[in-house]
Amino acid sequence: MAHLAQTAPSPGASARPLLDVRGVTLQYRTRHHLVTATHRVSFQVCKGDRFVLLGPSGCGKSTLLKGVGGFLRPVEGTMTLQGQEIRGAGPDRMMVFQEFDQLLPWKSVRQNVMFPLVTGGGLSSAAALDRAMKYIVKVGLEKFADAYPHTLSGGMKQRVGIARAMAMEPSMLLMDEPYAALDALTRRKMQEELLVLWNDTRFTTLFVTHSIEEAIVIGTRILVLTPHPGRVRAELNSVPDGVGSPAFAALQRRIEDMLFAPEPAAEVDHA
Repeated sequence: MAHLAQTAPSPGASARPLLDVRGVTLQYRTRHHLVTATHRVSFQVCKGDRFVLLGPSGCGKSTLLKGVGGFLRPVEGTMTLQGQEIRGAGPDRMMVFQEFDQLLPWKSVRQNVMFPLVTGGGLSSAAALDRAMKYIVKVGLEKFADAYPHTLSGGMKQRVGIARAMAMEPSMLLMDEPYAALDALTRRKMQEELLVLWNDTRFTTLFVTHSIEEAIVIGTRILVLTPHPGRVRAELNSVPDGVGSPAFAALQRRIEDMLFAPEPAAEVDHA
């Protein structure tokens, strides 16, 4: 099949990208089948990017995230982080999932955030406590530092998960539809909080979603993937204007046309 889209250059692309994904095909095996999740996907993420993988269910978004996380090796192509091939998981890539049960129920908020710092980060208890509280404050949960997960709302649990991941100070934060299970109002609030946090720390994130609106709100760059197996449909700059602005609505319609129109047979989008 012909290549479907020309990748637009990322802002700051003259510098070496933090993450470089080149021609990656990923497969996984179910009980009965070998599934090709993505086909020759390429993109680059630069330091400080909020890079969004957007597409319908089954297009390989989460599988790509697992590949970047080091949990799945490509059958074709390469993935490099800071110039080094990704060969396995590591503390330089921390994941935040959509499930609320990612916290240890017998540990408090403070203890949950401290746990990987001591067990995997090599910090002393005192140093882990200082860093954990730094990020607990950043996500606005300092008053709940001694609370246990069963007393927290879904949104608060996600904020603990984000604080725990960020406390490891990874090169990249990997977020797999972290707000998908939240109600609409909480989801919007969490999106806004993530942007405030990004403005404060300028962390790099690779964010998976199937929501066009969320992709535009969260992302500085958006990679649009075709239905299964996922191929690159287009790579787009997001818009600085808020929800409801003409530029926001125009980009939303453009992406909708890409996702819901018949798949093109040749290169059509030059972002």
